[in-house]
Amino acid sequence: MTLPWIPLLTLLGVLVPLLTERFGRCACTMATAIPVAVALLLTLWQIPPLQAGELPQFALPWIPSLGLELAFRIDGLSLLFALLILGIGLLIILYASFYLSAEEATGRFYAYLMLFMTAMVGIAMADNLLLLWLFWELTSLSSFLLIGFWSHWTDARKGARMALTVTGAGGLALLAGFLLLGDIVGSFDLATVLASSDTIVNDDRYPIMLVLVLLGAFTKSAQFPFHFWLPHAMAAPTPVSAYLHSATMVKAGIFLMARLHPAIGDSMLWTWLVTLTGMATFLYGAWFALLKTDLKAILAFSTVSHLGLITTLLGIGSPMAILAALFHIMNHAAFKGALFMSAGIVDHETGTRELERLGGLRRLMPLTALLTTIAAAAMAGIPLLNGFLSKEMFFAETLDAPLLGGLSWLLPAMATLGGVLSVAYSLRLVYAVFFKTAKHQPPKTPHEPPRMMHAPIMLLVAICIAVGMFPALLATGMLQLASHAVLQEALEFHLAIWHGFNLPLLMSAVAIVAGIVTYVMHRHVRRFARQFASVDARLVFEGMIQSLATAAHVVTRRLENGSLQRYMSWLLGTALLLATLGLLELPELAGNLETQPVDGVLLLGAALMIFGAAGTAVTHRYRLISLLMLSVVGLVVSLTFARFSAPDLALTQLSVEVVTMILLMLALFFLPQKTPRESSARRTIRDLLLAGSLGMVIASLNYAVLTRDISSISDFFIDNSVPGGGGHNVVNVILVDFRGFDTLGEITVLALAGLAIYKLLNRLRLFMPHSDGEGRVWSPDRHPMILTSVSQTLLPLALLVSAFIFLRGHNMPGGGFIAGLISAVALILVYMARGVEWTQSRLDFQYQPVAIGGVAVATLTGLGSLLFGHPFLTSAFGHFHIPMLGDVELATAMLFDLGVYLAVVGATLMILANLGKLTTPHRPRKDAPADDTKETPLSNKEIH
Repeated sequence: MTLPWIPLLTLLGVLVPLLTERFGRCACTMATAIPVAVALLLTLWQIPPLQAGELPQFALPWIPSLGLELAFRIDGLSLLFALLILGIGLLIILYASFYLSAEEATGRFYAYLMLFMTAMVGIAMADNLLLLWLFWELTSLSSFLLIGFWSHWTDARKGARMALTVTGAGGLALLAGFLLLGDIVGSFDLATVLASSDTIVNDDRYPIMLVLVLLGAFTKSAQFPFHFWLPHAMAAPTPVSAYLHSATMVKAGIFLMARLHPAIGDSMLWTWLVTLTGMATFLYGAWFALLKTDLKAILAFSTVSHLGLITTLLGIGSPMAILAALFHIMNHAAFKGALFMSAGIVDHETGTRELERLGGLRRLMPLTALLTTIAAAAMAGIPLLNGFLSKEMFFAETLDAPLLGGLSWLLPAMATLGGVLSVAYSLRLVYAVFFKTAKHQPPKTPHEPPRMMHAPIMLLVAICIAVGMFPALLATGMLQLASHAVLQEALEFHLAIWHGFNLPLLMSAVAIVAGIVTYVMHRHVRRFARQFASVDARLVFEGMIQSLATAAHVVTRRLENGSLQRYMSWLLGTALLLATLGLLELPELAGNLETQPVDGVLLLGAALMIFGAAGTAVTHRYRLISLLMLSVVGLVVSLTFARFSAPDLALTQLSVEVVTMILLMLALFFLPQKTPRESSARRTIRDLLLAGSLGMVIASLNYAVLTRDISSISDFFIDNSVPGGGGHNVVNVILVDFRGFDTLGEITVLALAGLAIYKLLNRLRLFMPHSDGEGRVWSPDRHPMILTSVSQTLLPLALLVSAFIFLRGHNMPGGGFIAGLISAVALILVYMARGVEWTQSRLDFQYQPVAIGGVAVATLTGLGSLLFGHPFLTSAFGHFHIPMLGDVELATAMLFDLGVYLAVVGATLMILANLGKLTTPHRPRKDAPADDTKETPLSNKEIH
């Protein structure tokens, strides 16, 4: 159970800085470092089991139907990356406390950093491909927040957006690749995937899957041609850059390639794609690192180059190449973290990163100069430092790689060229900043930072020296565990400073000497580079984004011109096309079933429905007549349900029809009495053709369905309604039992919609017409006596019918939804007859708690089943003898149905009653008489 605590501690650490920021920066830093330190200790605690041959794992089912588990593992590869992420992260936290100014939002910065750390630890420890992808995307989001931390700076915003776009797009490709990989293997479990290499490589989908996975890895690890986002991420604060470049985000793609190497790396396609991409990135990054003048830009492109070096080794794929890649991952993290933090010190103390304004700092900042020089020497591959060992192993592996056949000598030649450039830009970095005389003075007078700001750098530089001097002692154990995890077998090797005079040593010597010469001739190199037109990736990216936005605007403007007719024509035309294509595939329209005989009642109903539908369209400019025609359609539909043995649907349709008509009457009151003639003759013909064609096609589709045998799940519900739900009304049992979760979601949405509409309508003032379309002033009799008398008579009767419908709903037509609509209609009738003021003075309660209470009752009913060890929303029923009533059946589903009833009543009345308040603009006088029968001035709480 220790494993889940490692990512959980860093996740909980997101809250720590936000809670402790008010106690001062020192307290906030220490509090943030504590969960990281504990997670680091827990990670170190896993070393003894790994050395004993065990594989610590943890798995908890999450979404089994998708194959997603909350599963973690610690093997040698996970251990290596987790130690880098947590260890360097701890140093970055300490460093950032001195780097950030007093005005910075330190708590927010640390929270983003901890979220980023959690995502990376999750990637390293994930034992499920889908879980790995979730953490993968979390790195993109959290890095976006960190890179854009200085949001007031346009470069930070653009750099963050570029990083998110590129890595997010790669993440989508990776998801597609993982889905294919899981489908090939039949599982997303990492152990199963790693053990299925033959199945994966021999599958026809392997090339597509491999390209998709590599797209995700290449975009995240800034491989050519997706490298351009990483240098622009330097707009982030230097602690972020140091962390991102040394141990976290850019190493995620490297980790993924190493992790999946046993499963997908055993093919020539992998070797060609990964090796050549890595070598191109290695040379490209080194070349531009030599040309840049910004201190962090040099380091950023050097990161691109070294990531290409590691990728090349993973592409070669031999056991020693894998070992060299893992070794260089460790070494690069140490010297690159130190270099970025040193660059941050220089920027912090001088106010600039431009080489033209820097120089001669060794006298003013001697300790920084010493630390930077050692770290840069390690990056250049100078002997007795860690970078020399892994780079010499890289040279050796390029010599043995038979990738290019007779042209295989090109690989070591390109590797040596990259080594030359690496020495040149490392030397330039140190000499230009600390030894060369500055042409211009920096903005600030340089001086050494606080001693503790040097502490993280000193530790990393000490590691560079110690590993370079004693590699067998300090690196062998970790590399044995990590290489075993990648190669799936133990690897025998010996790390040493001296392997005798050999070709790799000669390549190192050539790289060092030629690198010094290249730096001496740097002026000529830059003159040569100026002959080629430079391309600013940021401008290209922004241009692409702007072009995409412009194209989207043009398309949107053409499709969305504000015409509802056009939108409906597109929608209906698409439906017509799809339905027509489906019907064209049928050999004949009629099936093998006979249709029911047509009698006069059916013909009359069909004629009334056609008349109502046509009348609604023809008279749509006259709102009241059109509403009456529409109500005829709804009434005939209700009668149709009743005719074909669907009484529940008939009752529901009838109730909904009444509520809908009231709602439309209230809403249309504020619209013009007549609508203009919006359609030309051409559009009228188009609409007639579209409507007629769609009607014929849909009628044909219905006929084809009704005359064929169709397998349906209805038989299951019919057979299990009584034994499984204890009710004879199958529709109600489905709503409150079999599909209770759907119903709970629906009433929740209904309650939320009611609350939203209530807030929108609250204190809203709308223009109110004073007369009808013919100019006749509205009648001053707002509460007709007949309507008042009828409403008061119908209210108790309707509520009684509502209770009856509710109680019988489990076994006969009815239920909470229908009962709620009946109650709401009866109450709305009273509102319409007597006005809101009169009604609310007698119904002195709010409808918001009713709707919310209904959802709560339904939810608590579902939770109650958990107390008895049953799944959520499991219903129970039984037969009981109750005095005076006799034998009755009681079911917990009735409590759930009660929640449905309350939610429907509350939400419906929230909408209709508050919409009715808008129909009068004036409040009553405070001194108005309280006589119920006397007419009072118009009230904004009365319904017209």
